[in-house]
This record gives sequence, structure tokens and C-alpha cells, in this order.
Amino acid sequence: MDGKMIGPGPYRATKLWNETIRLFRGGMPVRRHWAHFRSYDHSFTGAEAVDFLHELLRQNQNFGPEVTRYQTLQLLRKFLKNHVIEDIKGRFGKEDFEDNGHLYRFPPQSPLKPVPVRPPVRDYSSVPRIPRWDDYEEISVPEKIPMKPLMNSESWNKRHSIAIGEVPECRLVRRRELSPKHVDQIWKSMTLTHLQTVLGLQSLDGVLDAKLMSPKHIVHNVFGVNKQGIVVLKNKTEDLPYWVLSAMKCLANWPNGNDARQPMYPGFERDVFRTVAEHFQRLKEPLLTFHLYEIFVSILGLLQRQSVAVEALQVCCLLLPPANRRKLQLLMRLMAKVCANPSLPPLNDTIGARTLMVQTFSRCILGSADEVDLDELLATKLVTFMIDNHDSVLKVPFNLRKSVEEHLSHLRRAQIKYAGADTDTSMASPPHSFCRQISREEFEQQRVSGSQGAIVELLENIIQDQNMSIKDKKKKLKQFQRSHPDIYRRRFPTAESEAAIFPERPQRLKPQLMFLTLKKPFQPFQRSWSFRA
Repeated sequence: MDGKMIGPGPYRATKLWNETIRLFRGGMPVRRHWAHFRSYDHSFTGAEAVDFLHELLRQNQNFGPEVTRYQTLQLLRKFLKNHVIEDIKGRFGKEDFEDNGHLYRFPPQSPLKPVPVRPPVRDYSSVPRIPRWDDYEEISVPEKIPMKPLMNSESWNKRHSIAIGEVPECRLVRRRELSPKHVDQIWKSMTLTHLQTVLGLQSLDGVLDAKLMSPKHIVHNVFGVNKQGIVVLKNKTEDLPYWVLSAMKCLANWPNGNDARQPMYPGFERDVFRTVAEHFQRLKEPLLTFHLYEIFVSILGLLQRQSVAVEALQVCCLLLPPANRRKLQLLMRLMAKVCANPSLPPLNDTIGARTLMVQTFSRCILGSADEVDLDELLATKLVTFMIDNHDSVLKVPFNLRKSVEEHLSHLRRAQIKYAGADTDTSMASPPHSFCRQISREEFEQQRVSGSQGAIVELLENIIQDQNMSIKDKKKKLKQFQRSHPDIYRRRFPTAESEAAIFPERPQRLKPQLMFLTLKKPFQPFQRSWSFRA
């Protein structure tokens, strides 16, 4: 009877309510009971209902073992008020459920709440579009940047590539300085987009109203912090009163946090805790605000994936007003230190410090503006998780901050625009472009034709280059012929077409043989006798 896990998404509280009722009605043992000398079939006592539902909630992965018997009793009272159950005489609503032997039964009609039908997703309109580089006005610098050839002939030959020619003329385009308003809008857009990605939702419709989120709050929560990462408020009147801060400091650093001017007496620590609890319980709105109730309830569906849930809480807490976020940071730090401080005397005689912290402050942290039946159970589960991960849940998510800073750096960067290129801002481009799916044969044909067109163009550049020596041109053509024989054969089908690109050399005249005219006729060699000694 563990039930299924309700993941993140709109109307999660309603889905959990229906799931709990389904499990309770399907598993609650009913039998014949006697009361006032009469028998009642298919009935159960109040104590039996509390026992069964308490164990059911503790084993259910949507709620967990932190559920108390008192919370179960409160839920059964809501069941009776909403006619999920009725007493043996058919009464409900104004009656009060008791943990005793009083008899109850299930009504014949279905008590499930209808889940609202979500409107179709409107192109993700709940998240503002992230501003791009071309969205803002630009300053064009009409300067032509001289570019030298990237490779000379020798390097070209070493790399066995083809000459690339000259780089076309270009102009430098600079952005105007981004205004604080633009920066705030970028932070809001990318924060909501990051949250939607972490939750795995197609849209934030139904869980978050983006129009109510202030971008200034996000920026202040990221940068307006001290060394400990706690928000620093510009308006001190929005902060906690001095006496509350002093009491929280006393408990958090017990026994070293007490002001020497404050008297110490038995039970002093309990009075200090009561002072803090009464202040937070008198708040008109929970610290996570009414507007963010649905999004935090959705995060409860991710608690089994701890790292994902922590990142989702980090992003959601950035959406809080700075004064609520600061109060939440101070309270969570107090709760964690009280739970981990063995020197602090017991603050309650019957329950431990951890359970006391959860039961005292859970409704001060999470709650709905409307009367929601599972508020207390959901708040208990969320606060328990936040206490266990208090070092991480209120930090600024690293991935989000890195992404925003890189995007802002890109927007402030100058760009080079080539004349006649598609990225040239002087050319009017349609606001939207569409594509169609093609077959594999069409893709291969386009790939081959596109690549061959570029290769043919490079071949023509080699042929038409007047500054290249004939020797280098022949050498490069030979290399091209070995790499792309088909393209080379189509360009030079015959030897005459290949020879036509080279100018004819003038024929050099062979030197004629010149005979020396002899003054005397040729006479044969005659050997003369040598003189003898």
C-alpha cells in the first residue's frame, strides 16, 4: 500500500489528496461493530482509523516517516469535514473526529476532488525569452580590417591543402553597454528557464506565475550577500527585530551566545525559544510566500533524487524577496544548530529537538493562501529535507550563475560582420525560419553537392591565380588531381584543355654551328725527329 510517487507538476497537492483518499478507502479494514445495542456493518472506530492511516502515511514515499500521530488525527478531521468519511449516523462537516471508539463509515459517493484541466502550452510563454545579441541596438564601426593570407605557398604544400585565397573585407560591430534593466531581465529569464529544466517540465504554467517574479529580487539575492552568503538588506526596517535576532543568536551559539546583560535562570533557554517561535508564528505570510507554494510542492516530488531537489530549491529560493530569504536563511541556520548542539538543554520534555523544530516552524515556512488539506504534511516533509541539507539549499546554484555570466559576456563582446554574410545586420532577415524533414538520399545528395561546389571553387581559384608561378600552379594541380580525380577529370577532360591554362613559351632558336675559317689549308700532322745527344 505504498502508493505511487506523484512527481513534480501542476496541481500536485490535489493529486496527493486524491491518492491518499484512494489508498485509505481501499485499505482501511471495516467490519461489524456494536454500539448502543445495535450492530453496524462496514464500520471502523476513530482509533482504528488513526492507527491505519498513520502507518500508511509513514510508509508512503510521498510523505515519509516524519508524519506524527497528531498530524494524522488532524488529517482525519479534514476527511470528516470534506465528507471523505462520516459518523455512523451520517453526520459530517460540523462534527469533530476523535481518536477513540466512536464509529465511522465511508459514504457511498466519491469524495475525490476534480483535477483542473490545464490549458494547452502557449509556446512556453510562461518563461520570458532570453535576450540575444541582436536584440539590442548596436554601434557599427565602418573600418576595413586588412587581412593577410593565412598560409603561404610553403605552408600550403606542407599541409597538403588547397589555397584559400584572400579573406573578404569585414567590419567590426560593437554593442551598446547593457543597461541594468537588461541585465535584470536576463537573470530572470535564465533563472526560470533553468528551473523549468531542473524540474523536467514542458512549461511552468500552473506551478508558477512568472509575472509576479521580480528580477531585482533575483539579482539582489545573488550579489547582495555577506561573506557567509546571507542576504544583506538595504532597508533595515525589513529585517527581524533586534530582540528576535538576539534571541536567535543566543540559541544558535548556546551556551556562548548569551548576552552577559541577560539573566540566567532555570528554563531560560525555553523562554528564548518561545520568543523566537511566537514571532515567526505571527507572520502574515509564510517565508516561502503564497505565490511560490505550488512550485515548492512540486519540488517534493524530486526529494528521492537529492542532488536534483537541492538544485531546484536553490533556484526557487532565489525568487524570494530578499527580506523573506534573509529570514529563511537565519531560521534554517538556527534550526540546524539547535538540532546539532548536545550542550543545549532539552526544549521540550516529550519530543526531541529535531521533531520540535519541524513541528514548530514547518507552517511558518510553507503554506497556502487557501485552505489546503495536506499543508501540514507537505510542510513537514519539505522542512525536514531542508534541515538535512541546510548547507546547500540556500546557496546560489553554480551552474546557473556560470551560464548567466557567460551569456552576459557574449552580449558585451564585439563581433566581426563580413560583407554580404547572412549575419550582417544590414540585411533584413525573417523573424522565424522553418525546416522540413528530408530523406537520407536527399541529405547525401545535398552533402555531396555542397562539398563538391566548394572544391570546384577552390580549383578555379588555383587556375585563375595570376600571382602564382607556373611551377607552383602545376604542383598544386597535381596534388588536387591525386585528391579529387573525378572533379579534376570533369574540369580537364583532355590533355589539350589542361595545357590551355598555361601560356605558350616562345621557341628558342638553336645556335648554328660556326666553323672557323682557316688561313692555310689543312695539312696532315708530320712527326719530326728529335735531336739526339
